Amino acid sequence: MLKYAIVFAIISLIAGALGFTGVAAGSAGIAKILFILFLVLAVIFVVLALLGIGAARKALK
Repeated sequence: MLKYAIVFAIISLIAGALGFTGVAAGSAGIAKILFILFLVLAVIFVVLALLGIGAARKALK
């Protein structure tokens, strides 16, 4: 997911440099959404790992 956020950010930068402002704005919006979603999921998984729920509990035993 982070990979796709970076790809869309690069597409946004290139499109903005070439003057395609509509495409740049759209891909920047998608990159923001994907990055926020990545951060939320990362925090959830870190909290679950600290609580010892799921695969982290099995790995620690």
